[in-house]
Amino acid sequence: MNFQRDVLASKIPVTIITGFLGSGKTTLISQLVRHPAMNRVALVINEIGEIGIDHDLVESSTENITLLSNGCICCSVRTDMQETLRDLFARRSVGEVFDFDRIIIETTGLADPAPVLQTLVSDTLLEAQFRFDGLVTLVDAVNFSSLVDSQAEIVKQIAIADKILLTKTDLVEPSAIVSLEERIRSINTSALIVPVLHGLVSPNELMGLGLSSSKSAAKILAFLGNDPEQEKYLGSFIQAHSSKIQTLSLRFDEPFTWQAFSSALELLSNLRGPDLLRLKGIVNVDGKPVVVQGVQHIFHPPVNLSQWPSEDHQTRLVFITRNIDAQIIRGLFDTVRLLNTPPA
Repeated sequence: MNFQRDVLASKIPVTIITGFLGSGKTTLISQLVRHPAMNRVALVINEIGEIGIDHDLVESSTENITLLSNGCICCSVRTDMQETLRDLFARRSVGEVFDFDRIIIETTGLADPAPVLQTLVSDTLLEAQFRFDGLVTLVDAVNFSSLVDSQAEIVKQIAIADKILLTKTDLVEPSAIVSLEERIRSINTSALIVPVLHGLVSPNELMGLGLSSSKSAAKILAFLGNDPEQEKYLGSFIQAHSSKIQTLSLRFDEPFTWQAFSSALELLSNLRGPDLLRLKGIVNVDGKPVVVQGVQHIFHPPVNLSQWPSEDHQTRLVFITRNIDAQIIRGLFDTVRLLNTPPA
């Protein structure tokens, strides 16, 4: 495995916005396109007409791309997401659209966001040019409780989110919001939960959720789920949800060889890929810190950090899984590490 120096810094960040039907995505997108901070942002959505862009905002328009006067590009999905992103990048390369420096993708309300995220990694062209910067999930405070147990999409959208925007909070009692946040926490222990009214959110709040550089040591801990204010480090919590989706947090004292770690991860992915919803972690590989992340059976290229982000040099892994026992995963990694350790 070859590590590149600061491999992420030159790539275009991509944020994915998801949420179940009625959660307020169209309202959010309608507000975003009017925000001045959306200049140099390409917004990929399913149907431009649905967000009702004011005519005086439109500078030019083609079949599937609308350029707004504030510098935002709105691009509708033509066939599939992969082709749309390839087409958008090709137009950027030849100057048909301006040199955007960020992409925001909106998924449909019934969509599983994982395939969109996997597209960014599995497509060679896209992986070379783009980096995943975070998944934002909108949750409807009014209807969440009545839908969460019957709609598996909602649970998965929450489980793999980096940030959760809680909408329609003005229509429910404060006590109900507390219960709602507790329920969300039982599905996703580390995502930041932020109330949003009428889609009014700064685009900057949707950005910078992922790993942007191999040198930004302080930000790496936040990306991995460290919460300094609560003195919680990655790996300090395990919670379960009735849907069998769990957060499994594991620590390992002894370093791994890359061969041992990747072998264990490959075996786990091959056997239980559909149930391995998301992984984030920092791995001690022969004494050096390496950040890993993935969704189901697709994993991002590992990032070799320039330094450890703290004095803690343990391997720390957080898995969001479905119906996988934590001790099975721990046993797998322990066993493979021992098998790759030569006898003294």
